[in-house]
Parts: sequence; C-alpha cells; structure tokens
Amino acid sequence: MGRTSDAREKLLSVAFDLIHESSYGSVSVEQICHQAKVNKGSFYYFFKTKTDLVVAAYEEHWRLKEPNYERMFSRKNPPLERLRLWCDYIRKSQRQRQRKYRHVCGCPYTSVGGELATQDKKVRLETQALIDRFVKYLSGAIADAIKDGNASAGDPETKAMLVHAFVVGLLLRAKIYNDLKILGQLEAGLFALIGAEIPKGRS
Repeated sequence: MGRTSDAREKLLSVAFDLIHESSYGSVSVEQICHQAKVNKGSFYYFFKTKTDLVVAAYEEHWRLKEPNYERMFSRKNPPLERLRLWCDYIRKSQRQRQRKYRHVCGCPYTSVGGELATQDKKVRLETQALIDRFVKYLSGAIADAIKDGNASAGDPETKAMLVHAFVVGLLLRAKIYNDLKILGQLEAGLFALIGAEIPKGRS
C-alpha cells in the first residue's frame, strides 16, 4: 500500500484496537502492519517508533470520541444527568468491546498508561493529558451540581479526581473478573462520592 493518509488512518485504528484488546507489550509493529494491510515502509514513513504510533492513535481516539463527551456534558443537560449519561455511555462502550473481543477490555487510556508509566515518558504524559481533559468535564458537572444544591459542598476538582479514580478502578475490576455486571455499581459509587442522590428511576 502506498504512503497515503488512508494507510495512516488504518494504522491508528488498528493499533488502538489491538492494544486495547490485549496490551502494548504484546502487540508488535509487524502485527499492526499485517492487520492494517500496510507495509512496514509506510509505517516508518509516518511514525518513528511504536510509541509515536500509540500516542497518535490515542489522540485520534480522543478526537473521535470528543463529540460524544461534548453532547453528554453539555450544559443543556442537568448536572447529575450528565454524570448518569456518562455511566450509561461507559456500559454501552464496554458491551460493544466485549462482544467484539469476547472479554471486558476496561479503560483504554489508563490500561496503556498504567502499563508504560514507568517505562515510556511519552505515553505517560499522553495518558496524563487525556485524563486531565476528561476530568475537566467531570469537574464542570460536579461544580454545577454543587451550585444547584444537588451535591455536597467541596472542591469540584478534587471530587472529579476521586470520581475518575473510582470509575477507572471499577473498570479494572470488571476487566479482571471479566464481568460487566460490576459496572452496575457505577452510579452508586459515583453519586456517593459527590454527596448526591441517584436520579429517580436509576440504581
């Protein structure tokens, strides 16, 4: 295949999928190229290293998912509804991945970040940036919930960090146990952390 933008997009998509399905360490450049149907010459035309590909792949994944986050966390939605929509989105995304790969995949960002945090500075910093971007959505929703009197007083950024850590931990537990039913506890833990009641009709 020629050195085209189509080849680059295929490499980004395949790299993200393969690494999320298994791990960074278990996926080789050869596997990525083979599955993407792109020759290694084209790979090295676009990326110097596998790390460079991974950073670009995760950025591209964020770019594709960001419209969903903007929709869920829009101020048109009440603050607690934004958080509830996010919980639903997590379960839906994880179900889709489970059907595709026949196991729970967990959080794509923290999985690769946790694997490489002490080994690869580029990946660690990219993971930090992605987490920080998302925590801003959570912080905004929590701040609005506090302002509306629907969550207990406190620092929204700290609460957002705790919520994110809880959700990542629950995703990791679901991955280890290979059991999506664990994610049924998302709302209970999240709303308890911010001192809010789960919206009626939800559990």
